[in-house]
Amino acid sequence: MNYIGSKYTLLPFLEQTFTAVKDGDEQTFCDIFAGTGAVGRHFKRLGLRIIANDLQYYAYVINKAFIELDETPSFLCLREQYAERMAFHRSLFGDSIDEVLGFVNALPPVEGFIFENYGPKGSRQYYTAENAGKADGVRLAIERWRSDGVITEQEYFYILTSLLEAIDKVANTASVYGAFLKRYKESALKPLYLRRLDVTNQGSGSRVHNEDANELIKRIESDVLYLDPPYNHRQYGANYHVLETIARYDSPQVQGISGMRDYTRSRYCKPREVLAAFEHLVRSARTRHILVSYNDEGLMSIEEVLNVLALRGEPRTFQTAYSRYKADNGRQYKRDATVEYVHYVRVVR
Repeated sequence: MNYIGSKYTLLPFLEQTFTAVKDGDEQTFCDIFAGTGAVGRHFKRLGLRIIANDLQYYAYVINKAFIELDETPSFLCLREQYAERMAFHRSLFGDSIDEVLGFVNALPPVEGFIFENYGPKGSRQYYTAENAGKADGVRLAIERWRSDGVITEQEYFYILTSLLEAIDKVANTASVYGAFLKRYKESALKPLYLRRLDVTNQGSGSRVHNEDANELIKRIESDVLYLDPPYNHRQYGANYHVLETIARYDSPQVQGISGMRDYTRSRYCKPREVLAAFEHLVRSARTRHILVSYNDEGLMSIEEVLNVLALRGEPRTFQTAYSRYKADNGRQYKRDATVEYVHYVRVVR
């Protein structure tokens, strides 16, 4: 999934930085601004138990699947309930999870909330009519199966995550959902198709939260705290509002050309509030190591970040240059690359 601020391309740098400062007996890694979980997934594969958190519900759903699950669920009850209809997909795939996803992909479309609001019917071309209706069909089915006890909570988040990843691949946007394109791009014309997830089987006992980071930090402890807060004024709630609505499927009031829903505005995107919020978070942390990703174009200056970390110990900085994220090809950027910093402090006070 294309995601602003994703650290996927920086994972080797983050692992190298952690290796340089670790003691070797660390067991828990807290990613408290997890986004879609690229960092947590990586460190889970390294054998650490992850505590992941994000304020956005769609991110919570994705992390429930990739961080909290340690194996692909069996969908035993669903397969028994629809055994006759599953038989066709079994003959095609053989594998139980592909059998289930084949069955889900064959569900009929429904003219539901997504169809009415985020396709041509709603004059918002985020998706084709076919893909919007298909998404409604899947979304309604898994909600019904959950309510009827046909699928477990783990199975629910597995299919919902597969749907979110699939619907993002056919979105008619320039990566974010602040606006849709006037003409359907080639990838948006492809049919919606759910695929299996790459679940990391580590048996780690990882846990996922959907809370304000500054509230959650009061109740958790970890060996490593990784902070990757928003850097600028752009609110994730606005950039990914369609995914939030599909994840929640709560039929919100939507407004304007983009069909925006109400969303919580992060203090980390507000110039007047970000520094105080960051200081509170760092002061409240019960951890041994604090690692902070923050680039050289953020609302906080590098000096401000280091001054806050100095409240807990002697800060160090690691840095690397990388190509910046570009949401579309028409916007002008001052630089093609930015400097990514990882600021570190070993907590001694």
